[in-house]
Amino acid sequence: MLLKAYSNLQIEVGTDEAGRGCLAGPVTAAAILINDKLENELINDSKKLSIGSRKNLRLFIEENNQLFSIAHVYENTIDEINILNASIEAMHQAISTLSFEPEFIIVDGNRFKPYKQIPHETIIKGDSKYLSIAAASILAKTYRDDYMLQLHEEFPMYGWDRNMGYPTKKHREAILEYGPCKYHRKTFRLLPEQLALDLNI
Repeated sequence: MLLKAYSNLQIEVGTDEAGRGCLAGPVTAAAILINDKLENELINDSKKLSIGSRKNLRLFIEENNQLFSIAHVYENTIDEINILNASIEAMHQAISTLSFEPEFIIVDGNRFKPYKQIPHETIIKGDSKYLSIAAASILAKTYRDDYMLQLHEEFPMYGWDRNMGYPTKKHREAILEYGPCKYHRKTFRLLPEQLALDLNI
């Protein structure tokens, strides 16, 4: 069973992001305040769950908790401010659109910038230790996947319905064949260095 809280403050929010390592699409973050209904042994780091389990757990979270928010930071901003800053910005945006203000924030990973004057703690592998971060990881991953499925309808050649924008062999082969599209992150290495690519699109 994951830990319910890090601090002794009542309004402790967990936040996490998905999509940092992708070649295309947004980085997506979620922030959530856990309630008693979410004490579920199945909730875990989204990377350890199957697609079906993530979908079912997202439904479980949404049916039992309304105290969460989702935010996307898109590829043009990622290219402008870099992926680390974009990931932190997505988490800040998710926190800022909650219907309440947290007293404390716990963050997956080891990098974060203060949000307002609210104290925070970064926790390496926090999504496998704390319930709120794990729930946030599930929400961030599933909402981002849904968004990538929409983009797949527009650009089916990249296989985003399967790779969700991650740098799989098929994704890179499609970039080589068709070139990048408007949703690709132009500051990322889309292809190995030995393959030339014109990014002036």
